[in-house]
Amino acid sequence: MINVMIIEDDPMVAELNRQYVAKVEGFTVIGHAADTKEAIEMLAAVEVDLLLLDIHMPGMNGLDFLRQLREGKKDLDVVFITAASNISQVQQALRLGAIDYLIKPFEFSRFQEALLQYKSHYFGLDNRDKVSQQELDQMLQKNNDTQKSGKFATIPKGMTRTTLKKVVEVILQVESETFSTEDVAEISHISRVSVRNI
Repeated sequence: MINVMIIEDDPMVAELNRQYVAKVEGFTVIGHAADTKEAIEMLAAVEVDLLLLDIHMPGMNGLDFLRQLREGKKDLDVVFITAASNISQVQQALRLGAIDYLIKPFEFSRFQEALLQYKSHYFGLDNRDKVSQQELDQMLQKNNDTQKSGKFATIPKGMTRTTLKKVVEVILQVESETFSTEDVAEISHISRVSVRNI
C-alpha cells in the first residue's frame, strides 16, 4: 500500500483529495496536515511515500517546505495540488523534484493519472539496485507512445488528427531513406503546405 499524506489548509479541498485517493487502488491516506508545521510533526511519526502538497498555505509555503525537506535529505515523493499557475512556481516545483503538478480545479481522471503514473514508474524503485534504459525512459516519459498508439499529444495548427496520422503513415511506408515534403504530399494526396506545417 502506498502511504499518502495530504498537506492542504482548505478542509473541503483536503477532503476531496482524500476521497479521490480512496478511489485509486493501492493508495491510502495516512494523514492530513493543515500547514507545514503540522506536516513536519506528522512526518516524524509516520512512514509516508507520497505527499499531496499545496503551495499557498499559512506559514511556510509548499515550495519552501519541499526545499526544506530536500535540504534535510527527506526521501519522499511529491505531487503539487495547487491553484498556483505561475510558471516560476511550476519550474521551482519541478526543480525541487516534484513528480507531478496539478492546477486546481482539475478532473478526477487527471488526479488518477498522476497517482497511477507514480505507482507504475516511481514507487518501489528504492527496492531495486538497477534499472534498464527502457524502464528509465518510461519513468521519464520518453517512450514513443505516439508511434505505439497512433495518437498525437500536440497537433500542428491547421492540421486535423486524421491528416497528421495519414502523413505519418506515408512517411513510415516510404522505402527511400531520403524524401521531400513534395514526395509525401504527392503520395498522401495532401497539400504541400499542410505537409510542411508538420
